[in-house]
Order: sequence, then structure tokens, then C-alpha cells
Amino acid sequence: MLALNNNDRKFWLDSMLKIANPVLLHLKNRTLKQEMPVEMKEGTSRERFSHLEALSRLLVGMAPWLERESEDEEEEILRLKYAELAREAVDAGTDPKSPDYMNFSDDFQPIVDTAFLAHAILRAPNELWEKLDNRVKQNVIRALIATRTRKPIFSNWLLFSAIIEAFLYKVGEKSWDPMRIDYAIKQFDQWYLGDGIYSDGPEYHHDYYNSFVIHPMLVDLIETVGEEYRDWAVFKDSIIKRSRRYAVIQERTISPEGTFPPVGRSLAYRFGVFQSLAQHALRKDLPKELPPAQVRSALTEVIKRTLSAPGTFTESGWLTIGFCGNQTGIGEGYISTGSLYLCTAAFLPLGLSSSDSFWSNPPMEWTSKRAWSGKEFPIDYAF
Repeated sequence: MLALNNNDRKFWLDSMLKIANPVLLHLKNRTLKQEMPVEMKEGTSRERFSHLEALSRLLVGMAPWLERESEDEEEEILRLKYAELAREAVDAGTDPKSPDYMNFSDDFQPIVDTAFLAHAILRAPNELWEKLDNRVKQNVIRALIATRTRKPIFSNWLLFSAIIEAFLYKVGEKSWDPMRIDYAIKQFDQWYLGDGIYSDGPEYHHDYYNSFVIHPMLVDLIETVGEEYRDWAVFKDSIIKRSRRYAVIQERTISPEGTFPPVGRSLAYRFGVFQSLAQHALRKDLPKELPPAQVRSALTEVIKRTLSAPGTFTESGWLTIGFCGNQTGIGEGYISTGSLYLCTAAFLPLGLSSSDSFWSNPPMEWTSKRAWSGKEFPIDYAF
């Protein structure tokens, strides 16, 4: 059994697996397309894309937990089970003979979610790559290369093309394209605005895409390929420092009640908003003003507050469109059921051992909880 002081970890794990079960179990049986409802904004047609979204976005959050052997016997049994399910899911989605074969080449959206799949494999190279059969590996490579027939939008999408190439580089594919990576790294440096914030394209958008995509992919991109060229390596320090500053900003947006501002696009990704903060917890490089247990306590409250909202799940366990419950009206035209699984990006710290201070230290009040209760709290400084 999980240790008593890891009740938060048990809650996180139970929550993540509850979200994962419908997707992975139906992919194991190759019945995802048959059984997954595709909720979307009226007048849109997202059925071609939703299944790949569900698989790739789910795995990008689960990957660190799948990759690390657990210290707890009961949890390790679960990890091994779900790692096998995840590999079966990748097989089902990339096998052209499978009824659940996914769309990697029709229209532009597959660039996005093929990138999330690539990012997931980079986060779990042993469980989600090395343990795949060679047949499945070749199917995955073909699926990723298929996205090259279209160009990404001049925005955070540059990072999708780049992370796909970083994956191909990592697995030794000789056809990997350094230009797609070079363009993304250098263009985002041009789009840096200051104080840990990037513009998403030529114009600034006040939303959470610095966390949904930009910081997490830039950090993992530079960690994967940064040493390949000297003019990439020089960006590494600034990319990581900017991302750590953004983690500080993220933690301060969490209210004493575990809520956060509903601003910007893609609010239906729910607590996936906090991927950047979660990533630095996973990397064990949180800024000194953010003790790991403080971040755990804040994110636990956010996850509890969000998942307890009535209507968050259908009767059969699928996520519904919404920010706090089922609110279909806040889903943009590109949002459907599969899109919602990016929420799992907040679960990245499950990739830390249960004895890590993130999990084992006592709960702590987070910044706004201390601030709004009249207690001392650290002053904030621009980066």
C-alpha cells in the first residue's frame, strides 16, 4: 500500500488513471473510434482528429510516471500494467491495419498531436520506445515523417515540427531535419518579450500557451538536441531560466481556494494550464522560492477543485468539454473530446519517486494562500 504521507500521490495517481482508462482500454481492444464520443462545438467537424489527440495528449502527461520504476509494490504493479497498455495503444493508433489507425496526414491538425506523441516518447524513451516491437517503431516513424507534407502555422506550431524532428534525431533516424529545429529555437528567441513570457507568434496573446506548449517543448527540445550545434547550445541557459521564472508566475496565479483565472484560449484543457510548473517539479529545478511540497499542495488543490465539478466526466468516464464541469460553450472550434486529455500534463511530477521531497514533505501553504491570510510571503521580482 502507498505510505500514509503519500495520500496526495495516491489521489494524483487515482485521478490520472481514471482519466486514462477509457482511452487506453478501448485502444487495447481497438474499439476507440467505435466507442469514444466526440463532443465538439456545434457546426464543427473534428472526428478526423480527436482520437489522435486523446492518445498523444494523454501519454504526454503520463509518460514520466510510466518511465520510472516505483518504490511502492502496489504502484509498481499498476505502472507495469499501464506501460503495457500504453504500448498497445501506440500500436493500435499507428498500425495502418488497425480499426483505430489514426490520422497523421490529412489536414494540418495532425502536426500538433503527432508532436505530442513524439514529446511523450521523449519523456519515456524506455517504456514508450525501446520496449516497442520493431514493427511498431517503424509505424511510429512513418507516422511522424508523414507530417512533413504540411508547414506549421507561424506560432507555437513551429515547436510541434521541431519536437518531431528532435524525436527522430533521438532515435537515430538519419533523415531528421535540423532546419525545422533551428527555425523554432531562433524564432522563439525573437519572440521573447521578457520576464519569462514569450509571444505566441508576432502578436502577444494573454493565455496559457507559454505552459501548454512553449516552455515545456523548448526546454525538452534544447535538452534533447542542444549539444548538436554550438549555436543551439548557447540558448540552453536562457531557455531554462525563462521557464523557471514562468513557473514562479504560474504558482502565484493559484488562489487560496485552488482556482485560477479563466483567461485566454483553450481553457477546456483545465489544469493542463500548469504543465510548465509541473515540469520544473519533475526536473527538480524549481526556483528556490518554490519548495516542492508547496507546489504539490497548490496543484493538489487545483486538481481536486477541478475534478470535483459535476459534469466533468460522462457516465462512461470520458472527459467533457468545460473549465469547471461541462461547459461546451467555452470550447473553441478546434476543441473536441480528444483535445481535453492535455489536462494530464499537470501529472508530470508522478515521475518523481514517492520518497522525493515533492511527495514526502508535509503540506505547505502556497503563495496566495499565505498572502490572503495575512501571513508573510516572499516579494516577487521580475526576471
